[in-house]
Amino acid sequence: MNPKSVICLLLHLAVLWLCTAADHDGSSIVFTTLGRLDYNFDIFTLPILGPPSSTTETQITDGKSVNFNGHFPNKTRIQFPTRSDPYLQLIYVTERNGFSNIFYDAVYLNSPTASSGRRSTLEVSDRVQVPLLSLEQGQNRLSMKDRPTLTGDYLVYVSTHEDSGVPRTSSAAVYSTHLDSGVTRRLTPRGVADFSPAVSPSGIWTAVASYGPRGWTGEVEDLSTDIYVFLTGDGTRRVKVVEHGGWPGWVDDSTIYFHRRGEDQWWSVYRAILPREGPSSTKSVVVQRVTPPGLHAFTPATSPGNHDFIALATRRPTSSFRHVELFDLVRNEFKELTRRVSPHTHHFNPFISPDSSRVGYHKCRSNRNKQEKSKLFLQNIHSPIPNLSILRIDGSFPSVSPGGDLIAYVNFPGVYVVNRDGSNRHQVYPGNAFSTSWDPVRKGVLYTGGGLEFAPETAEVDIIAITIDDVDRATFKKLTTNGKNNAFPSPSPDGKQIVFRSGRTGHKNLYIMDVEVGESGGLYRLTEGPWTDTMCNWSPDGNWIAFASDREDPGSGSFELYVIRPNGAGLRKVIQSGTGGRTNHPWFSPDSKSLVFTSDYRAISAEPISNPHQYQPYGEIFTVKLDGSDLKRLTQNSYEDGTPVWVPHFIRPTDVEWPIDRPGCEFEDLHWLSEVPSYGVLNMHQCGV
Repeated sequence: MNPKSVICLLLHLAVLWLCTAADHDGSSIVFTTLGRLDYNFDIFTLPILGPPSSTTETQITDGKSVNFNGHFPNKTRIQFPTRSDPYLQLIYVTERNGFSNIFYDAVYLNSPTASSGRRSTLEVSDRVQVPLLSLEQGQNRLSMKDRPTLTGDYLVYVSTHEDSGVPRTSSAAVYSTHLDSGVTRRLTPRGVADFSPAVSPSGIWTAVASYGPRGWTGEVEDLSTDIYVFLTGDGTRRVKVVEHGGWPGWVDDSTIYFHRRGEDQWWSVYRAILPREGPSSTKSVVVQRVTPPGLHAFTPATSPGNHDFIALATRRPTSSFRHVELFDLVRNEFKELTRRVSPHTHHFNPFISPDSSRVGYHKCRSNRNKQEKSKLFLQNIHSPIPNLSILRIDGSFPSVSPGGDLIAYVNFPGVYVVNRDGSNRHQVYPGNAFSTSWDPVRKGVLYTGGGLEFAPETAEVDIIAITIDDVDRATFKKLTTNGKNNAFPSPSPDGKQIVFRSGRTGHKNLYIMDVEVGESGGLYRLTEGPWTDTMCNWSPDGNWIAFASDREDPGSGSFELYVIRPNGAGLRKVIQSGTGGRTNHPWFSPDSKSLVFTSDYRAISAEPISNPHQYQPYGEIFTVKLDGSDLKRLTQNSYEDGTPVWVPHFIRPTDVEWPIDRPGCEFEDLHWLSEVPSYGVLNMHQCGV
């Protein structure tokens, strides 16, 4: 072998060593988000004139990222040196490269490179795509970005990067960033959360949905926010103009459209007319209902000076999907748009171009685009902590084998095991189950609670040991036999005992039993009381067991985190989750000094109606030390993040695709939008029936 070849070989081996070492330097957190890995959202647009069809719908965004909540600006940011004819501009929220950002796109729809019949601007060469917030700004202000508006040289948007510091208080606030200098100003007062900002056509005023000083009280459907208006320049002259409303949009500087759930329980669009002279207040503003009952209408979109029509999303009683429609403000009639193009797809949060010629919205893209990735098995989330990778998994209640090579998860029903690269997925338990944990000593053994989830104390749920003999066969053994809601098993680090929760006395408390013979070898009752202790996890050093409990207010649904010694000593609360708060699913760090958990500690970050279904659209992933210090928020979004596990192996922070074809776009719309109130007396012509 010549010297050059030797050097190349040594360099290659060094790279391999570094890559291998990187896998063992640090740890990882793996968690799940309800439906999120099915959200293959792109921004689409339809012309408003003429009948909508699949040939006139155009996909604007990249077909790779998750892109949503767009806005057509009237300010030109990019100049094409060789073109002078009009082109389409778009700003939007995008989730890519592990964190949220706001992008600007410009594209010629009539480019000569786009032949007739092409439905995606991805096939057009005359296009620009740039981030409006720099990478440094995004990393230094790790947060959820939402509902952007470009007004002059300023970007107005929601960010959650400033911690409120108060339990169950949202960090969502409106900011303004000067795009040339990068200077950012907070427009929302401290101690207040604002959602869904909209800037008036003149740029002078911004309207938001906000609780004001009242704060969040746990709502997950209608937030019962109010509409506030303030100066866009500095946030001053803030005043409440509407009681109970959300998702505002301006037509002119004195007309705002918004949505609310009415007394008849139908979501409808309303109009607020502000006085042209004199101060505005809830007493001086005239509020009128615009859309009739008989269907849900929400997230209205307006365009400057357009008093002829608005766009909105609807859920009709005859459809399982939300669609974008126009509402004629003169004739009081609906015009359906997206149902005629893709009737079996959900469409979200419409917006109208400044000249009222186009409507935009986001929906799940189809697989017709060859650039589209396969569905992800693991998705990298930007981590604020060095040597800690954070990944979202396509499955519930994940846990990683002691060797780090296998991941178990729940799929409702069934427990599955898969290689860390997404290969060799197979079911190891066919029944309904929730939570998984691996035996730290016996190879190929994992535990689950088999039976109904969210069930009462008397429900038939038992701890089950699953032994994986090979890829095609698994055996099961019940460790509990009374069927009194035994769940959330977690083995001791020496593999001799297992802690679990049981409802055998009529209350859910914690018990410890032998890991091999189960309850037939006797039980040690760890906690006792007329409350619920649950979601237990044994520390790697064996000294502590963490769990969630509602013992401060039994039956309220409010849970705090506690730790206790395996002998029953040393009980203490780790963190106060706030009045009515939910802090759940603790899991110890590899050094046993911290916990990862899910919580509503930072309340809600966006109006739930603007998203697909989330049971609890407030869950975020946090870490905290056992003494309650050093609380860190790891995820920032408007979804339900949950069931985290802290892995003692560093999993590289890269996206991992399923190696087999997995169906996507299978998420549900909000369950509570399927509720159909009593019709009463309706004008069926108005409802478009």
